[in-house]
Amino acid sequence: MRTARADRRERHEKRLAFAALSLALAASPTAAQRFDAISPVTGQPDNPGVGLDTAPNGLPSLRRRLPDGLARDDGRGSPGGDALGGDQTGGDSLRSPLSPPIPAQGQSQPGASQLGTRLNSGGQRTGGSALGSSNLAPSALLRSRAAPPRRLGAATRGITQNVTQVPSPASRLTPIIQQPVVGVPLPLPQAPTQLRPILPLIANSATLGLLTPGFILGTDLARPIPTDPAYAPIGYQVGTFTVLPSFAQSLGYDSNPDQTSRQFARGSVALRTDAAVDFQSNWASSSLQGSLRGAYLETPQNEAASRPAADGVVRWRLDANRDLHIDAEGRFLVDTQRTGNPNLQIAAGNLQAASATTRPLLAVYGASLGATETFNRLSVTLRGSIDRSEFDNARLSDGTIINQADRNLNQYSLQLRTAYEVNPDFSPFIDILGDTRVYDLRRDLNGVRRDSDGISFLVGASFGLLRTLTGEISAGIQHREYVDPTLRAIDAPLVNAALVWSMSPLTTVRLTAATGITETTIPGSSGILTDVATLEVQHDLFRNLSIVLGGSFLKNTYQGSTIRENGVSATARLDYHLTRWLTLRGTYIYQQINSSVAGSSFNDNTFLVGLRVNP
Repeated sequence: MRTARADRRERHEKRLAFAALSLALAASPTAAQRFDAISPVTGQPDNPGVGLDTAPNGLPSLRRRLPDGLARDDGRGSPGGDALGGDQTGGDSLRSPLSPPIPAQGQSQPGASQLGTRLNSGGQRTGGSALGSSNLAPSALLRSRAAPPRRLGAATRGITQNVTQVPSPASRLTPIIQQPVVGVPLPLPQAPTQLRPILPLIANSATLGLLTPGFILGTDLARPIPTDPAYAPIGYQVGTFTVLPSFAQSLGYDSNPDQTSRQFARGSVALRTDAAVDFQSNWASSSLQGSLRGAYLETPQNEAASRPAADGVVRWRLDANRDLHIDAEGRFLVDTQRTGNPNLQIAAGNLQAASATTRPLLAVYGASLGATETFNRLSVTLRGSIDRSEFDNARLSDGTIINQADRNLNQYSLQLRTAYEVNPDFSPFIDILGDTRVYDLRRDLNGVRRDSDGISFLVGASFGLLRTLTGEISAGIQHREYVDPTLRAIDAPLVNAALVWSMSPLTTVRLTAATGITETTIPGSSGILTDVATLEVQHDLFRNLSIVLGGSFLKNTYQGSTIRENGVSATARLDYHLTRWLTLRGTYIYQQINSSVAGSSFNDNTFLVGLRVNP
């Protein structure tokens, strides 16, 4: 019989064998027990890529992975984990088992497997054999559970998302450059900033003093009508400029081309020729623009009444920097004086105006230079101007020559404007204008010194109400002092306005008004207080058919004299655009002046039909 000692030894050996077998199973990854849950519905793992391994103590443990070269705080790897996947008993999965291995420092070779390496407590790899049973590659099931590998290669440089919204640049900080497109007409400028003034040379009240009474009534028809873009002229590209030429020929009848009293009026067939050219620069900054017009009215049945007319303006703006720009302007006007002008009547000794053989010419030309500095919303403009007025001699039928050299003068003016932009649609301003007028002759034919100094003060605002009513309006007072003590100083109110009301997309209303002190050589009169206003309504019946109805009012009050003049004019014009470059135009003009001087009153009816060409 076996002894008790032998039984105890046998039981002890069995325990040692069982313990050795348990340790061997725990150390082998292929023999380690897995605790993956399989779905009874799909037959696949419920949570692919995440399973349970056997911990050293034999209990289930979550399978964790570490990236190569990293170690957890506890620094203990699972005995059954491989170095490629970094199997650990704790921590998060930071690297896919299918990601390319990172070679160990000083040990990696091209093409060598890293499955036999291990992570020590310091996070460094240790040597190992790629042929060991514990260094097997991941199985197909493990590959299906693993996260997709990261992309290899450099990051893309292509556009992955298009920009859908671009913030609009500030117009004061970044200039917006718009090049004209061939075949698309340029937008016409809108009043009151249009190139050609609503009344030539009336925008500045000081210049109004150089004009003769009655001239204004015949000049409000020279402006082109804004047309539908489909029929607007395209123009030509000449270098960096857009040039818009035009030519018009009209035929009609003028009932009183001499603009004299009714008993001396002689009607005639009228042939009117007009030519104009507008140009505009296409520069990124600064600008140069101009508008030039010339016309000639031929009256074959009354050659003495034939007369030319021309006016033009050229403006240049230099953008020195963001807040400073310099402006320069040149202007001119050529017109004729009516033979019934009171200045001619008095100078001719009250001779009948019908005795004049020609209408004497009037020429006004000048230039301005100024600068505008902007301080945030406050802007200050300083502008200096010089203008000259010249009058041609009048010749009578008996050979008498009326010398008008004593009416020639120069005017020097300085204007200071301070404006504050409350908002983009409202900017109040204060204008101070001082000028001096110096005649070529020290004394006129009557021995009177006509030199004078004047100053005016204006308060106004430029505005745009709801984008339908835009313009500028101002009011103030003017004072003019004369060198000759026999001429009384003049104090008078001053009103200027230029308004555009867009009643509808088809109808536009324009209103202008100006006041000033006009020069005269009538004995005893220091000057003429002139008030003028013009109202014009334009309506587009169709895209290619426009009608314009307008009227002007003129009032001349001779200071220190009993002479008074009141004048009115009415206009009706129809433009029918046959094509973009050809327009059929019909015009009717009525003018009338009632004067307290005998032989100075007149009325005139003009009918014209013609073609306008915009090549």
